[in-house]
Amino acid sequence: MGNKLNGKLSDVASRYRVDKGKRFQLKDVDPGDTGGFDSEFKEESAEILREGVAKLSDYQDRLYAQNNWGVLLIFQAMDAAGKDSTIKHVMSGVNPQGCQVYSFKIPSSEELNHDFLWRTTKSLPERGRIGIFNRSYYEEVLVVRVHPEFLQTQRIPSELITKKIWKQRYDSINTFEKHLSRNGFVIRKFFLYVSRKEQKKRFLSRLDEPDKNWKFSLGDVHEREHWNDYMNAYEDLIRHTSKSYAPWYVVPADNKWYTRLVVAAVVADTLKSLEVDYPKIDRAKRKELDTARVALQSE
Repeated sequence: MGNKLNGKLSDVASRYRVDKGKRFQLKDVDPGDTGGFDSEFKEESAEILREGVAKLSDYQDRLYAQNNWGVLLIFQAMDAAGKDSTIKHVMSGVNPQGCQVYSFKIPSSEELNHDFLWRTTKSLPERGRIGIFNRSYYEEVLVVRVHPEFLQTQRIPSELITKKIWKQRYDSINTFEKHLSRNGFVIRKFFLYVSRKEQKKRFLSRLDEPDKNWKFSLGDVHEREHWNDYMNAYEDLIRHTSKSYAPWYVVPADNKWYTRLVVAAVVADTLKSLEVDYPKIDRAKRKELDTARVALQSE
């Protein structure tokens, strides 16, 4: 990206960062927002994204070589908001060796036999790597909150299931993320905010296009009946868990090209802020390299 445009995208991306969670209101974000970029810009967005991905790849290579910091990217959204495609397009140029992607579905019996953070904790990225959670432990204050009957399957002692359980889970998540932050793991969280109207359009597309039929589930339609409950749950969790050490970005998702640009800008800015670089070679290592050069050249 050109410096001027790169700077503009960074400014736009920062607009969606939730710094003051307690005051956050979902109604203040327009799912159809494109940050002031007009429809003509959409045609250029693919090339701009390619340039951004190349920059991301360079930062990630340095992150991997330095092997000090780790990065965790969390993606949450309603169905058809574009999580999979955003991850695919934004991380397309990153070396697979330095990137780990995990998708979390319905908890298994083994996972239900542990606390709600267990199954994601064992999938955290190593130092030097970017870990991506496609859904995460936040499902426990989203789906489970909208469908509290799921709590009964989690084998929690009944006396612990009170009205305070959601606040307690927020506290557990905040403590967990602060612990990660204190140990060199940077967390960025994305809520891809799609409108109900756009979701309907994408669901119909999945029905009309044979190559998208596999993506459709009748359960997705049933979950639309709980749209307002989900929006309230998202708003509440963002208010309680968007912290300076683990901020949420509420990214407009009605226009996929724009969603991808915003996410790419946030990830690039995050890696840039870490000032990652290739390890410096000390005198002993330099001597070792010189010795190796002489040995190879003398063959």
